[in-house]
Amino acid sequence: MGEQPKRDQQPELVIITGLSGSGKGTVLKTLEDHGYYSVDNLPLGLIPKFAELTRDSPNIRRAALVVDIREREQLEQFPDVFAKIRRSISTRLIFLDADDDSLVRRYSETRRPHPLGGDRSVLRNVRSERRTLEPIRALADHVINTTELNVHQLRKRIIENFGASDEAKLRVYVMSFGFRHGVPPESDLVFDVRFLPNPNYIPEFKNLTGKNAGVARYIRSFPQTVEFMERISSLLLYLMPHYTAEGKSYLTISIGCTGGQHRSVMMAEEINKRLAKAGYATKVAHRDIEKH
Repeated sequence: MGEQPKRDQQPELVIITGLSGSGKGTVLKTLEDHGYYSVDNLPLGLIPKFAELTRDSPNIRRAALVVDIREREQLEQFPDVFAKIRRSISTRLIFLDADDDSLVRRYSETRRPHPLGGDRSVLRNVRSERRTLEPIRALADHVINTTELNVHQLRKRIIENFGASDEAKLRVYVMSFGFRHGVPPESDLVFDVRFLPNPNYIPEFKNLTGKNAGVARYIRSFPQTVEFMERISSLLLYLMPHYTAEGKSYLTISIGCTGGQHRSVMMAEEINKRLAKAGYATKVAHRDIEKH
């Protein structure tokens, strides 16, 4: 899920290309996370139409696509296609590179076949691909050598060059849940608040939720609630900049109690307010609040 386009933003197209195994997929996914409408392996003949749609669509202001050796002999036409679309829309070309040894090692580690396939070794395919792509490399606005970069470092490099500062902020989802219904699989961080007194055993609170002011006041009345809230807020505010620095775009914080109706709901609401107050883009959801 990416950022919504801004209507006053000038349309822009980013074309990603380069050696197989050099990180094109990581770059495309990073741009998608930062608001680019992204398409992988678009046939060369469709790129002018895609550029035209990006230029004219009110809903797409920034787009990115990957074109690579999978186009085979069609790539000979790329310089002409690139020159044509650059006359109609602001376009940047990113070329991903890495040294031969690194590319061969990456293929060895993933055990995936090289796109050129055949009976040749991976190294020979890499060298053949490098020769084929050389005319395209010469056109690039940005050449990024990923030999010494891991995935997180590559994402950070792309965010620094292409992600607007506001859009590079970490998006935080705070979710309450009940352990009896299972831990949300999308969780990045899980906090268990079953150590807090349970309003479910108070008759007047049993059929209410942690969103009720009386229930929330009851939970807050215990010193361990106040201390936990302070400690968890401090921990999260410490962690956020480090997650952002590592290129993480989304963070799901799950807070669980027994049934997901009282303690976790109250705590998720409070944590969400504190993170929003600190300037983070947050959303709160209560997965199990309707379950009994």
